[in-house]
Amino acid sequence: MCGVVGIVAKEKVNQSIYDALTVLQHRGQDAAGIMTSDGNHLFLHKRNGLVRDVFRTRHMADLKGNIGIGHVRYPTAGCDSSAEAQPFFVNSPYGIALAHNGNLVNVEELKKDLFKEGLRHINTQSDSEVLLNVFAQELQQMGKLDLSEDDIFDAVAGVSRRCKGAYATVSMIMGYGLVAFRDEYGIRPLVYGKRKTKKGTEYMVASESVALDVLGFDLVRDIQPGEAIYISTDGKLSSRQCVPAKMHSPCLFEYVYLARPDSIIDNISVYKARLRMGEVLADKILRLRPDHDIDVVIPIPDTSRTAALPLAYKLGVKYREGFIKNRYIGRTFIMPGQKQRKKSVKQKLNAIGLEFKGKNVLLVDDSIVRGTTSKQIIQMAREAGAKKVYFASAAPPVRYPNVYGIDMPVASELIAHDRNEDEIAEYLEADWLIYQDLADLEQAVHSRKQDDIDRFETSCFNGDYISGDIDKKYLRGLEDMRSDNSKKKRSSKVTRIDFYNAS
Repeated sequence: MCGVVGIVAKEKVNQSIYDALTVLQHRGQDAAGIMTSDGNHLFLHKRNGLVRDVFRTRHMADLKGNIGIGHVRYPTAGCDSSAEAQPFFVNSPYGIALAHNGNLVNVEELKKDLFKEGLRHINTQSDSEVLLNVFAQELQQMGKLDLSEDDIFDAVAGVSRRCKGAYATVSMIMGYGLVAFRDEYGIRPLVYGKRKTKKGTEYMVASESVALDVLGFDLVRDIQPGEAIYISTDGKLSSRQCVPAKMHSPCLFEYVYLARPDSIIDNISVYKARLRMGEVLADKILRLRPDHDIDVVIPIPDTSRTAALPLAYKLGVKYREGFIKNRYIGRTFIMPGQKQRKKSVKQKLNAIGLEFKGKNVLLVDDSIVRGTTSKQIIQMAREAGAKKVYFASAAPPVRYPNVYGIDMPVASELIAHDRNEDEIAEYLEADWLIYQDLADLEQAVHSRKQDDIDRFETSCFNGDYISGDIDKKYLRGLEDMRSDNSKKKRSSKVTRIDFYNAS
């Protein structure tokens, strides 16, 4: 999970990209970067940290030009070195920059091909650098001094044929413009919009529609699976279906947790989807526990609030805010390392004792991944005086790793892996636990007005990987890359390299 943005405007884009990245900060808190172009030069600044900490006035002043791309990083692989912050850049051919959200599943094969066929060396562990070099190689094979629109779309088609997995990508080609494209399944989100100014029409591409809203751009539509759009430096937009869409399959977890509720993804309102999640979860509670003794429903802020409110209404019990959140602590799900996640829970939430004392409390969360946070929160509720603590998850049990751009840990680190619901409840020390059914979740997310989604990408719930090429060997390799212990060992051996052009 990362956030990307690209803008082609009539004036400087540095501030607009910065503002968009702050809106997309929930998609990645590890690193941030912006690259811009004034037509003659490229300007880059990136490093580890939140957007507000990475960019200072001196950096912004050096990011010149009316075209640019930006990225907030949430690492699914690699290390925490700022050398892996995006955007990435290659000089040849033309000068190409790229920012990427997603994860390629055939990286090692691509690396070998890039070196064998183009003598291209990959300097980091990031699959985004591999994606950039594949795109550069496809353009280079055109063998042209000047690129046409057809050449650019043909290069994207070549990327789509070679790269397997998930990618929602924004790219800049020096002297030509901005290119954005999406994988043939449409797993990760990507939208574009436009706004009219006195000087002409400006265009923006982003991971979520909320970034367009904040900057005053009108949402045009989602970029379709297998489609690319090209916006030239003079502001002309064109699009092409570069490869046929295999199966429109957006990630279901985007609607559960990753995206902001005020976003629209693939023509579905995230906010309304979460309202429906609460309603269908309440139906299940009433079906399985019609004589429940719940006194109050309390959401675990922030993502679960939208689902918890209609759930409480349908159960006919009070809804209360029982936890106060420290706004200056990041999202614990995407924090690197179990030790840091555990420490941050106490710093992040504080219980309001009056809402818990002597009551039977139903805590509602969007999902349960590792279970460590949920266990601590249940303990906090008991310490605040709750008589009984029940727990409801708006998502089904997360039993399998995600390979398409979400750093869900390896199976052995998932609480629901090889455990049934009673065993999970015992581990969490909840009086009882209830999960959303997968079929109900899919029904809740599907919009009645929207009919072009073939199915959702649901692998973290059911182990069904839609690209069809994920086997036990690949998952073992993923464990070597993603487990907390592996990351700790790898980061201790990495030399941090902080580099940027805008300084």
